[in-house]
Amino acid sequence: MTAPVDQVLGSPADETLTVARNVSTRYLAIATEMVVGLLVLPFNVAHLGKEAYGLWMLTASVTAYFSVLDLGYAGALVKFVAQYRARRDRRGLNEILSTMFYLFASFGALTYVLAMVLAAYLGPLFHLTGAELSIGRIVLLTISLNVAAGTAFSVYGGVINGFQRYDLNNIVGTASSVVAAIVNVLVLLAGYGLVELVAATTAVRLVTYWIYRANAYRVFPSLQLKLALFRRARLREVTSFSVYMLLIDWSKKVNYSVDTLVIGAFMTTGAVAVWTVGQRLAEATQRLTNQLNEVLFPTVVDNDTASRHARLQLILVQGTRLSLATVIPIAAALMLMAAPLVQAWVGADFSGAAIVIQLLALSVIVRVGVATATTLLKGAGHHRLVAYTMAATAVVNLTLSIALVKPFGLAGVAIGTLVPVSAGALFVIFPAGCRRVELPMSRALAEAVWPALWPVSVMVVFVRLTRDFVPTSIVAVAAEMGTAALLYAVTFVAFGITAAERRLYVAKAVEITGHWPPLRRVMHATVSEGA
Repeated sequence: MTAPVDQVLGSPADETLTVARNVSTRYLAIATEMVVGLLVLPFNVAHLGKEAYGLWMLTASVTAYFSVLDLGYAGALVKFVAQYRARRDRRGLNEILSTMFYLFASFGALTYVLAMVLAAYLGPLFHLTGAELSIGRIVLLTISLNVAAGTAFSVYGGVINGFQRYDLNNIVGTASSVVAAIVNVLVLLAGYGLVELVAATTAVRLVTYWIYRANAYRVFPSLQLKLALFRRARLREVTSFSVYMLLIDWSKKVNYSVDTLVIGAFMTTGAVAVWTVGQRLAEATQRLTNQLNEVLFPTVVDNDTASRHARLQLILVQGTRLSLATVIPIAAALMLMAAPLVQAWVGADFSGAAIVIQLLALSVIVRVGVATATTLLKGAGHHRLVAYTMAATAVVNLTLSIALVKPFGLAGVAIGTLVPVSAGALFVIFPAGCRRVELPMSRALAEAVWPALWPVSVMVVFVRLTRDFVPTSIVAVAAEMGTAALLYAVTFVAFGITAAERRLYVAKAVEITGHWPPLRRVMHATVSEGA
């Protein structure tokens, strides 16, 4: 028997609304980006053409690696902002922020210098010539301006997040995505091309950074960024934590972003465009289904500090089960309906994206499924193991992708990602998480994995019986996928968890929605009926 869910996910009442506000606005931002992406991608392909769109994605993928130039400090900043805020140490906080601000400004300048160097060698790197090379250089430098500015302004985002006002960044980011999408459509409808499109959307992003800055001063009115407050001691303090965040960040980039560069180097920009379709869906699924583990991290730290091993076991079991129950219906629906989805969404020219979707969706299931174990290891003093495992995975990923791209094309690159990611997750991270909390693997599989895994069989049977009758339209395909996912959810809730756990899940929902009386009455009625 598994232990009650509230022992794992419980939180003090005064924190509930803060968590709900931050998580709900985060989901709003993710959902908005997903909808915008689904709608704008085929529009962009139709107006730019397959080759120009592929060139855009190729140059954008190059700039994705620039974020690692912050050397892991961005990931460490939020921790130290929250820490010094809790101590009520205003001067110490301003010293940390001033030190990081000037460091980030230097990183931003370095980023743009590197972008100029890459622009000079863009042709030999990706076999671009003529007009395509000229446009690619302009696009690269324009996108890099956004990345460099974002690096310099990231200290403001750290302030907002460290003060637990994620909702401010989430709302601004949501609005920015919508405005950028509108500008995108207007630019292309006006007859402009790729260069003008990238310039216009970059301008929107740059304005957004200034709003982040204003919000930072709003949540921390005493914020002071002065060169006189720069301290080497503060830099050493943050560096002791950031070095492992850097290794993890680098490894993530290689594991999940390098494939586009491999395809660009060994195939064509058209192949990059096809790959991007599958990659976008996989990334959206991963982001949408991995939010639980962000919330669990401080709980892991608290329980590890107090040596509550039993509660750490509960976190691993319940977190893994809920993560799998969240990701499996979405990823499985993508795998089962990949071909008709591609046909209805972007057309027959992108049919090669179906196998990419299937393989990357499977890798997402593995990643999200072991995310709780990863969070537990990072929060319970085993962050070095996570960093080293991800680094080894990244090396194998890159090697396999290069070896398989020629004989197997896009499928080979996807396999090059799936195999090492799955091996590292299933044979290193998850077993290490079980050992850390002294939980037998057999129990972990029986209580955490199997209850969330077997209901997918209901989806498979349903889709196999009905898929041939689904019209080739995005609405019909989406309805089929939604119905299949709903069948999974009903099966999981009805048979994958106990009646006591169902009541506790509803009780937690009542806690979060208690400030809205009509919904609270409905939820309380549900709890009473379930009892």
